[in-house]
Amino acid sequence: MSGPALLETHLSGVPVKRGKVRDVYDLGDRVLIVATDRISAFDVVMANGIPDKGRLLTGLAQFWFERFSQRVPHHLLSIAGDMFPAEFAPYATMLAGRTMLCEKATVVPIECVVRGYLAGSGWKEYQATGRVCGVPLPAGLRQGERLPEPIFTPATKSESGHDENITFEQASDRVGGETMRTLRERSLLIYREAAAYAESRGILIADTKFEFGHVEAWGGPSDSGTLILVDEVLTPDSSRFWPADRYQPGRDQASFDKQFVRDYLEGLCLAGKWDKSPPGPTLPDEVVAGTRARYIEAYERLTGRKFKS
Repeated sequence: MSGPALLETHLSGVPVKRGKVRDVYDLGDRVLIVATDRISAFDVVMANGIPDKGRLLTGLAQFWFERFSQRVPHHLLSIAGDMFPAEFAPYATMLAGRTMLCEKATVVPIECVVRGYLAGSGWKEYQATGRVCGVPLPAGLRQGERLPEPIFTPATKSESGHDENITFEQASDRVGGETMRTLRERSLLIYREAAAYAESRGILIADTKFEFGHVEAWGGPSDSGTLILVDEVLTPDSSRFWPADRYQPGRDQASFDKQFVRDYLEGLCLAGKWDKSPPGPTLPDEVVAGTRARYIEAYERLTGRKFKS
């Protein structure tokens, strides 16, 4: 059985920045990223969390980082506690399985979104304009339809509030054309290979988002500059995972991600019980259990490993 959800961590004397899910501790030239069990939806953190969620996200991110490490430089140094600074030894139990020691990077303020299927905000924009982030698409596509080719659709990276879809040209104006061309190439490479692998494991990756950052240098193989993959990668928090055997375009899809939570919250909104503003409501036990089960199934299908609570 799982224990209670870990909603916040405290490492005495170390500067920390708290995101929606992660507590990031500044170690100078490195950072310690702790994935808590917090869960957010519509950019609002819920009052309660999902037990083991941080460990599931960290394990899955590690799997993908290792899978692409020979071709895509990234920030992960270790998730093994024996490589963490000695002063963190008293926190070993709390940090176990949910913590990444990473190289510090200056994050590029662009969300690198890749879409292989027409869903979410992309579907809404397509209905209105026939495009997604300025990318023209064939007429007559249905909700959830597989696109002829994956498309790269950047978004602004917002510290608070909602990210905004923008065109490739707008993103280039913000961070530079060369940077954006590199981000597009790497994002599409990772998505195509990950999507093919995931489909062989019975999961369709409808879309996902990546983050990249600049570092002074990177010493791994295939170094192509100072841009490295950071944050998480291809998890149920940053992706839409659909079961392949239940896929049917033209409708909402079953999922292994936090769409289950979003659907519950949309029901609250329709009933006038929440308006998508902070604070987030408390999720009922059945939504917590259902979300946890979906995250576990995604982890086990993709990694081929049994999750140990």
